[in-house]
Amino acid sequence: MTGVPASAAGGSSGAQGAPGSAAEGPAGAAVSGAQGATRTARGGKLAAAAVNQASVWNVANLLTMLRLLLVPGFVALMLADGGYDPAWRSLAWAAFAIAMITDLFDGHLARTYNLVTDFGKIADPIADKAIMGAALICLSALGDLPWWVTVVILGRELGITLLRFLVIRYGVIPASRGGKLKTLTQGVAVGMYVLALTGWLATLRFWVMAAAVVLTVVTGLDYVRQAIVLRRRGMAERTAVSEESEG
Repeated sequence: MTGVPASAAGGSSGAQGAPGSAAEGPAGAAVSGAQGATRTARGGKLAAAAVNQASVWNVANLLTMLRLLLVPGFVALMLADGGYDPAWRSLAWAAFAIAMITDLFDGHLARTYNLVTDFGKIADPIADKAIMGAALICLSALGDLPWWVTVVILGRELGITLLRFLVIRYGVIPASRGGKLKTLTQGVAVGMYVLALTGWLATLRFWVMAAAVVLTVVTGLDYVRQAIVLRRRGMAERTAVSEESEG
């Protein structure tokens, strides 16, 4: 019996407190909601930043970094003991082969698993040209390959890269099958020259390099043609849009 009045009293105090709670409820909820939204926004920004930071360290970019690190190692192996020791040349070939294989995989992985990053877009072509340029320059410096071959191949690669940047405002020049075949032929030819080959294999590598030089020139001219067509088309579209807006 004594517990009933106490409960009733407690109920009254709860009832008295209810208006206050009802009066403070909307304002409190608004403040709590604003604070929660602020925390959520900050948390979202931090999470997005963490994801963007982590995305640079994906497997495709790690393979690209590996190729960049292989360049000085390849040069050291290539020039070790005067540059003519078959054992050191074999090790240099292994480094070059690893770089070429990773070149085949990093781009495929980036496109397949949506791992494309700004770092990869910049570092991947640099790594490609760095290892190929290092190999060609070393071979020419050692007298194994004529300098004009190195100049033609590297001049083409640098020229096409510059051309891509010049016409990028009008569109992107896609990689052609001829360009991919050129890259493969160059890799095989340079790899054969890195090895200390003799006899019919030395003759074979000469013809493989000749094919690589021909593909280098032909595909380079094709890229120039594509760039001219792309620029003309882009300028025509801009002119048409400008005339429509003025009309």
